[in-house]
Amino acid sequence: MIKKLTITSLTALSLLLVTAQAEGMKCQAGKCGAGMMDKAKQGNKMMQKKQMHKKKMNSPFLIKHGLPHMTKMIMKSWDDAKLALTDDQKGKLLLVRKETMGAVMKLKPEVMALRKEIVQASKAGTKAADLKAKVDKLAALESEATMVHLTCLDKSKAILSAEQYTYLMEKRK
Repeated sequence: MIKKLTITSLTALSLLLVTAQAEGMKCQAGKCGAGMMDKAKQGNKMMQKKQMHKKKMNSPFLIKHGLPHMTKMIMKSWDDAKLALTDDQKGKLLLVRKETMGAVMKLKPEVMALRKEIVQASKAGTKAADLKAKVDKLAALESEATMVHLTCLDKSKAILSAEQYTYLMEKRK
């Protein structure tokens, strides 16, 4: 019994040493940890996809992606010399942001609660026909939030010069 255990332990140890030696040769060849780096990159991409999916699920809008979040982009570039916002523009843009955020934050909890309610009811076996009124209400709320978003885009675009708007859209890419 002890002999078998000793042989098994020695075999395992020799496998570890061979693997470590092979990894050492890779390091000398400049390929140290390359496989681990690839796995880390794949893990990072998966994490980003999960975060994007979660953001989409928390979005109160009908159009989940594609439309720029103008006030967010402007705030990130608020003091950017290339954007060169005037004090007058800043004041107007802050008002647009306040109106937009207020309206969306008012709608978002209602959208999220209704969405959750519909999902739970569906999982519990509620028939689609019985959920129609709630789905219609959800669609109306998401439509309202989307219109707030589109209005924000229109107002922001009207405040910015053509060059400023183009700069923001290029920076977005």
